[in-house]
Amino acid sequence: MTITYEFIKSCKQTGARLGKVHTPHGSFDTPMFMPVGTMATVKTMSPEYLKEMNAQIILSNTYHLWLRPGEDIVKDAGGLHTFMNWDRPILTDSGGFQVFSLSDMREITEEGIHFRHHLSGEKLFFFPEKAMAIQNALGSDIMMVLDECPPYPASFEYMKQSVERTSRWAERSLNAHQRADTQGLFGIIQGGEYEELRKQSARDITSLGFPGYAIGGLSVGESKEIMNEVLEFTTPLMPTEKPRYLMGVGSPGSLIEGAMRGIDMFDCVLPTRIARNGTCMTSNGRLVVRNAKYARDYTPIDPNCDCYACTNYTRAYVRHLINCNETFGFQLTTYHNLYFLLNLMEQVRTAIREDRLGNFKEDFFEQYGLNEPGAKSF
Repeated sequence: MTITYEFIKSCKQTGARLGKVHTPHGSFDTPMFMPVGTMATVKTMSPEYLKEMNAQIILSNTYHLWLRPGEDIVKDAGGLHTFMNWDRPILTDSGGFQVFSLSDMREITEEGIHFRHHLSGEKLFFFPEKAMAIQNALGSDIMMVLDECPPYPASFEYMKQSVERTSRWAERSLNAHQRADTQGLFGIIQGGEYEELRKQSARDITSLGFPGYAIGGLSVGESKEIMNEVLEFTTPLMPTEKPRYLMGVGSPGSLIEGAMRGIDMFDCVLPTRIARNGTCMTSNGRLVVRNAKYARDYTPIDPNCDCYACTNYTRAYVRHLINCNETFGFQLTTYHNLYFLLNLMEQVRTAIREDRLGNFKEDFFEQYGLNEPGAKSF
């Protein structure tokens, strides 16, 4: 297979697993957080910065690249890796989530999704074969099938119909995939918080023989307790010899909780999005650096961090830049947040290797403040 998973060991304390995923553009360690580069760029970050912080794989977005600049332009440039000057693995999502979340006017049919362009209002039609053709043109290492992204909460009856449609679309996606020798295609397990439907979806999707599997439909408004519960009964339904991907999750606590439940891959726009609002993840919890109390604070964003931003700049300076809407300020907070999560996952992998992830979680949650009532997850 184009995409393969190498199991290294499991944590005796928690059952979390350590491994590697091998792709046509190199391998990456797991569990791994994947920075999101929606428009073929991680906002304010250069590929060199990402390599400097040891980002081993990044994401791009099929929907947005289809609309701008168009997949044909990316293909003519030599594919996404050449276009954006990134020679490490790339995963592209199918674009389904954006179709469902960005367009207010949409109609779901068996054939696909009719909707309006979120900027121009133009009528568009998106369907499994189209999602595959775009991703084949982009040339990503890992592609995602087109699935239906149901609203939360949704009734059992609606979710059952959605799961069945997602299974049919997954088979259509697999049949339409034209470059199986150079690109891997992952299936997506849906079903909301309903265990019966998660089992049904897992049976349907895993029977198709994808080289990897994702869990979709979480981190969409449900509580952390529900998300963890769903992971507990869904992850064991996924093949142990293939990578497991939890889509759209990126808060520090959830990364650790997910790894403990056997997840290998995570992604989320959270670290880059909150960075542009002046919010930073630190070893002592959430820090809103734009706040007035940091105006004369000449310490780093996180005194325990050795990233570029923390090594060279102070909270006072970063606050000044953010409040003046200076791009360099957004760059510094983004660099720090991504470095923080990538470094966190390195610590998680070390803890798995040393059979102490449970202890690591307890210490991290206490220091980060996640054990406090009403604590924010990021």
